[in-house]
Amino acid sequence: MIHFVNSAVRVLRVPRALRVLPVVLLFCAVSIARADEMPTYQVPNNTVRVGEYWIFYHVYANDVAGPYVPPGANLNLKNNATPYFAYLRRLSTHFAAELTLGIPPLTKTYGKGPATVGSVPYNGVEIASARWFAPSALLEYVFFDDTHKLRPYIGAGVNYVYFYSRQQTAAGDAAVGGPTRVFLPYSLGPAATAGLNYQITRNWSIAASYSASRVTSRFDARTEGVDRTSQISFGPQTAVLAAGFSF
Repeated sequence: MIHFVNSAVRVLRVPRALRVLPVVLLFCAVSIARADEMPTYQVPNNTVRVGEYWIFYHVYANDVAGPYVPPGANLNLKNNATPYFAYLRRLSTHFAAELTLGIPPLTKTYGKGPATVGSVPYNGVEIASARWFAPSALLEYVFFDDTHKLRPYIGAGVNYVYFYSRQQTAAGDAAVGGPTRVFLPYSLGPAATAGLNYQITRNWSIAASYSASRVTSRFDARTEGVDRTSQISFGPQTAVLAAGFSF
């Protein structure tokens, strides 16, 4: 005969403190890993940048209109470069305000169209020049967070251009028949940018960007009471490479 022996099974109770211990350890591990990723310093709120602007013009202009102007007479600009300066204010992890300005470049205007005006060479000849005071104010969105050294950004804002030191060259005077004064009203228009910033150390960084703005004005050349005009869209686009210092 087979005898069955009933055995009592004891249930081992785990103390509540031990049951939550794995959760606590997991939380601590994640916190430590996150702390290793975070900067060990307070992120500076101010940055100044110094670098170089490369300016590319995409000019669209109406043909010059006025007395004794041959059909097809137009205007063009050549690309140039100038030192770049900017101040950035960090508003939050993802937003910054930027004020940019370059040393006003000497922008030269060239004749485009007929080879000559009367007997005076015109096409490709420098006929006028002006300097541009052109600050821009931008609000930028910066991707990722402060744990990333490389952060892309995009921005939009306004661009203001004041044209000064406006001068007609001797060739320009000859083309229009005498000493001429050049007028260019100021321009105010939208601006946009996209770029990358690489944070080398707490204080030092490098940045590269490409920007575009709308700059329009009315070219007005006045020769002894005779006006010759053209509506111009300069279409400047700029590439920037700069070093930054944060504080």
